[in-house]
Amino acid sequence: MGHIVYIGIGSNVGDKVRQCERAISEILKVDRHKLLAKSPLFKTKPVGYVSQDWFVNGVIKIETEMEPLDLLRILKTLELQLGRTRTFRWGPRSIDLDILFFDDEEVRTEELQVPHPRLHERQFVLIPLAEIDRHLVHPVLKKTVGKLLEELKEDQGVEKL
Repeated sequence: MGHIVYIGIGSNVGDKVRQCERAISEILKVDRHKLLAKSPLFKTKPVGYVSQDWFVNGVIKIETEMEPLDLLRILKTLELQLGRTRTFRWGPRSIDLDILFFDDEEVRTEELQVPHPRLHERQFVLIPLAEIDRHLVHPVLKKTVGKLLEELKEDQGVEKL
């Protein structure tokens, strides 16, 4: 049995839906990755740097035999192959792939923090996660995705496509 991983996917440049679908397809081409669940895609307002186009976001749940840092490196390579160029923090991107959860592990390295450090503050992550599993427990905060979503009072502009 492999590791259970949730990956956040987002795009706000070009054909956003196609970019997200292509990213999922490429992730699944990687040896030993098995899709367990896929959220619907959502249209979302930008967070952080707001003077940019809206995003398309979603989440997939996969099973992998890779370790966290190896998976991160694969995802960063896929981002480059799919046309991502780094501009500035929270800037426009053709594709963004983030490891949200890796089993119920906590990973803290210079390269990677899992669970994703801001996922509990972001509807564009929590809403698609809740579509897959509302009862998934955040291993650090010890709250379900559904509870974290409930506690997020502000509407951040997330609509199902």
